[in-house]
Amino acid sequence: MSEKTYSILIVGVGGQGVILASELLSEAAMNAGLDVKKSEVHGMSQRGGVVSSHVRFGKKVYSPLIPAGSADVVLAFEAAEGLRWAGQVKNDGLLVVNTQRIIPPVAFTREYDYPDDPIGEAVKCAARVRPIDGQGIALRLGNVKAVNTVLLGAISGELPISGDIWEAVIKRRVPRGTEEINLAAFRAGIEAVKSEAAV
Repeated sequence: MSEKTYSILIVGVGGQGVILASELLSEAAMNAGLDVKKSEVHGMSQRGGVVSSHVRFGKKVYSPLIPAGSADVVLAFEAAEGLRWAGQVKNDGLLVVNTQRIIPPVAFTREYDYPDDPIGEAVKCAARVRPIDGQGIALRLGNVKAVNTVLLGAISGELPISGDIWEAVIKRRVPRGTEEINLAAFRAGIEAVKSEAAV
């Protein structure tokens, strides 16, 4: 087993499925025989507040917190959150960012300006950036809530977890009746990241 510790930062806003995604990732890593540590930070409101989850796994992990600028992968469920956290990606790391934009009500006040081109700005901060239309893929499959499994599929190629383990965890953990859509979403995420060149 490799000595490497993988550090994955998952970020978004409340209601997007960030927490479920971090739970699926953590369980998949545990089922792959890895030591896993996880930490979550919830925003001020369940819907619309910023949510982040640190997931670290490897042969032996001592802390769930990812040191600044050392994430192997940052998975952003929302475009501006991708920009906000892009600096956490290590030099050879990957930022996968859902192209969905959720403009908070505060953006209509003078105190906050939602960036005009958050993904374009993120490209300046991280070496590898892959924008994914996770919401569009999930909608085409028939369930917008499957965006989290689309995005997990998009990062799965960076991680030492087999497809069989991923799919078993997804079947077990997603809401009953959505298993096939979520499996299709996961596979679509794998294909989407293959077809999208890093920018």
